[in-house]
Amino acid sequence: MPRTKALITVCFCAGMLGALCSSLVAWQSGQMGFPAMAGVRMTPTLNSDWIYSRVVWGGLWGLTYFLAVGPLKSRQHWARKGLWISLLPTAFQLLFVYPYMTSYRWLGLELGQLTPLFIFAYNLVWGLCTGVFCRLFWGRS
Repeated sequence: MPRTKALITVCFCAGMLGALCSSLVAWQSGQMGFPAMAGVRMTPTLNSDWIYSRVVWGGLWGLTYFLAVGPLKSRQHWARKGLWISLLPTAFQLLFVYPYMTSYRWLGLELGQLTPLFIFAYNLVWGLCTGVFCRLFWGRS
């Protein structure tokens, strides 16, 4: 049982680091003007409130990542599982957060027609980084 608790902690921390990487990619792409070129009004500002909320949510989504790598026999293909799990926060943001918690309507289309593509890409970065960090932290045990 202590190994399970350790893996839960590793998944949470890896999710937080994955969210930090995803946030920095989202901020950098906004600074480079990629969303604006695609007609999407999504240029985040790099401040502590924005980073903090994303990192906390990334850690919580890291707990869902644990469901994919928690069983002993499924501790392989860590990064690939991170990419698959990244579909969950993508769906949550596009189907719940945007229409019900903001005024950006269904799929965040008020921000631009390609908003779902950017959300999908940023969450893929989260999933990949979460998988890689989790594998690095867990080691070969």
